[in-house]
Amino acid sequence: MSLLIQKRKRPELNLVPLIDVLVMLIFFAFVTMQFKSASTLNITLPKITTAGKNEFKGNVTIAIEKDGSVVFNGHAVTDEQMVSLLAQVQNVDKDIPVLIKADEATQLRRLAFVWDTCRKTGLSKVSIQSR
Repeated sequence: MSLLIQKRKRPELNLVPLIDVLVMLIFFAFVTMQFKSASTLNITLPKITTAGKNEFKGNVTIAIEKDGSVVFNGHAVTDEQMVSLLAQVQNVDKDIPVLIKADEATQLRRLAFVWDTCRKTGLSKVSIQSR
């Protein structure tokens, strides 16, 4: 009787599918990544469960920080400066949406002041951002 000795094939690892999967995972991570601009302003936005999507397409952003200071489109302003800037915005286009980003620790009277100032100047499309 003759016994045939079979050599086993050496297992090989096919790297091409693994590289394809890795590239797709990296691509998916970049596509779904969220860049948070509120973290640069040191603002913690309040969580509102009934809020809709934060789709903002305007170019007027007013941030209210914890200490009550107001930032208009990235520049710190006083209350009087904000009133005049909002009047200038209203003269350009009264339908420009205004986004208010208020820290969750901001006093309600500061938020009400900013919101009321927007409405007094004729800007009626005012929204507040949440997380």
